[in-house]
Amino acid sequence: MVEITYVITDELGIHARPAGQLVREVKAFESNIQIGTPSKMVDAKRIMGVMALALKQNDTLTMTFDGADEKEASGATLSFLKANL
Repeated sequence: MVEITYVITDELGIHARPAGQLVREVKAFESNIQIGTPSKMVDAKRIMGVMALALKQNDTLTMTFDGADEKEASGATLSFLKANL
């Protein structure tokens, strides 16, 4: 299992557009991918769960990757987060 953390820098946080883009990004991988905070984790491949987290600017999110392609998935997702959020 691989775990990454990221502090959201986008002033709007994770709203509909970036949530949809993030879900599309992680759906390309077979691994089980979770996103959230220490108090609540959800399936990163489900847009409603990602949006329900209501992550705002300066919030720290954690993502876990568990599966055959976890290293590739975590690297690609971290690159996406840095470029978009």
